[in-house]
Amino acid sequence: MSKKTLLSGVKPTGRPHIGNYFGAMKQFVGLQDEYHALYMIADYHALNFIQDKKELSQNILDLMLDYLAIGLDPKKSLIFKQSDVSEHTELAWIFDAITTMPYLMRAHAYKDAEAKNKEINVGTFNYPMLMAADILLYDTDVVPVGADQKQHVEYARDTAEKFNRIFKNDVFKLPDAKIIQEVSVVPGTDGQKMSKSYNNTIPLFAEDEEIKKAVMSIVTDSEKAEESMVMEQLSTQRKPLVFHRPANVYQIHRLFRSESELAALYQQNQGKYQAVKEALIEDIKTFITPLREKRKHLADDTDFVLDVLKEGGERAKLIAEKKMEMVRETIGVKLY
Repeated sequence: MSKKTLLSGVKPTGRPHIGNYFGAMKQFVGLQDEYHALYMIADYHALNFIQDKKELSQNILDLMLDYLAIGLDPKKSLIFKQSDVSEHTELAWIFDAITTMPYLMRAHAYKDAEAKNKEINVGTFNYPMLMAADILLYDTDVVPVGADQKQHVEYARDTAEKFNRIFKNDVFKLPDAKIIQEVSVVPGTDGQKMSKSYNNTIPLFAEDEEIKKAVMSIVTDSEKAEESMVMEQLSTQRKPLVFHRPANVYQIHRLFRSESELAALYQQNQGKYQAVKEALIEDIKTFITPLREKRKHLADDTDFVLDVLKEGGERAKLIAEKKMEMVRETIGVKLY
């Protein structure tokens, strides 16, 4: 059997953080062998946030470096940028024509912006249609997303089903979301979801001092933990030891160590918030250092990095062109 197709992408809107890595990017690397994998730099999506030529160009290059540094292999995966494949925006317009405004008003990004009384641009409003085009152009079977991003795939599924029904032709596959259950939403240093917009991140390629500063700023709200791995001998009976631990520190720490290791560490340092933060700092340093050094090495040869990105765009466009020929034929605009 041929491999199923997987597609996902990241907007080049700034430095990635460990929430991006554990929520999505880590999956990218692990799934390269199992799927026909396509990984996209979503630069047109980024225009909703960045409208500065120099900044966006640098961010695109930086994200490509990030992709290669975490272990994406261009021999196994197709890595490309969205703007190299004009069929993305062409298909998005076709989807716009069959999509209602009330339907798009259900999107989380739109509702969030509306709740904050922001002046909402059209790109933010109809981004689900561009995202649906991103996914559906490649006959995608699965899309790896965080639990909070499942709606993106639901929009793509709805749009594929509606197009197929309106034009009476099964042009598009209905993709499925692939979610890692044990990593749903990675908390930031303030306990909210880790996000650049909240300024609560730990950068994925941070220097040691950045790591220390970020971890020491973590809000230390305490929660009660009943840990069965740590036992206390009372007479002839064993009872689980109940202790308190800093919730936000622990939720980040569990990304780097097993529950059993953390149970012993946090029980031994109960109430010693600085001690557990220092342990977290060392664990994050151990994880980030080899990634950071690999990225620096890649940055010394930007010609190679850009050649890989350009080749990926050419390969992706060949796939997208075939799908768009079918779409144009189906909707009735192809006359010759």
